[in-house]
Amino acid sequence: MVRLINDADAPDKAKAGQGDDAMKPPAKPLRTLLVDDEPLAIERMQILCSSVEGIDLIGTASDGEAALRLVEALQPELLLLDIAMPGMDGMEVARALDGMNLAPAIIFVTAFDQFAVEAFDVAAIDYLLKPVGKDRLERAIERVAGQIRETVEEPKEESPWADEFWVPHRSEVVRIAAEDIDRVEAERDYMRLHVGERSYLLHQTITKLEERLNPDQFIRVHRSSILNRARIAKLRHDGQGGWFAEMDDGSEVRIGRTYLKTVKEIAGR
Repeated sequence: MVRLINDADAPDKAKAGQGDDAMKPPAKPLRTLLVDDEPLAIERMQILCSSVEGIDLIGTASDGEAALRLVEALQPELLLLDIAMPGMDGMEVARALDGMNLAPAIIFVTAFDQFAVEAFDVAAIDYLLKPVGKDRLERAIERVAGQIRETVEEPKEESPWADEFWVPHRSEVVRIAAEDIDRVEAERDYMRLHVGERSYLLHQTITKLEERLNPDQFIRVHRSSILNRARIAKLRHDGQGGWFAEMDDGSEVRIGRTYLKTVKEIAGR
């Protein structure tokens, strides 16, 4: 099911201010399509979107196939996209849009946190957990607007390496910049990302994670450890055949024999 929204359908917006503020028009709102199979969820998001100045809600769809038709017809700049839907789900919609000319930015809005890694793989801008608060939505919209500005002002060559990760943490999904990761340690089927004094668990194998990290920034030193090169302070030999990498916070990570030659190249040895 689809529904197009006219200006007459939307709640009244606050009138422009007077004086100096009136001389500065707000940034153009993002033409936005809302996709969710639950009528109540759509109603709630419509009310929320009406309170956010950066959104121009131009239509809604209740399934993936309808969403693709509306994207083709309306060419929205942004999709607020549910994931768990009957038929074509949100991930399949995102993949179908990949590579499309003028494809909209995607913000996933879902009740489930287990799709965060997959969301990153389809290049979504953000990942919001229901119920969504106004402040959180506004931050997500600003991210989209900022990315659009960067694309227009200075198009960037797409990098094959991940520059950020979404990691479930308590009741939200946290975005972590790759450069902020100090080290990675494998814990069974999870990777523990150490970021300063905090750490987060990411459900992914160390081999897959290594493939996504820029080798100019990260180096694998053990079958269960990857280090940020910039955080390595020195390499230490224990006098009994063992080598360790000392981090700039004083912690040490054992270097596996298989990786020792590559790690020593850091010091030109």
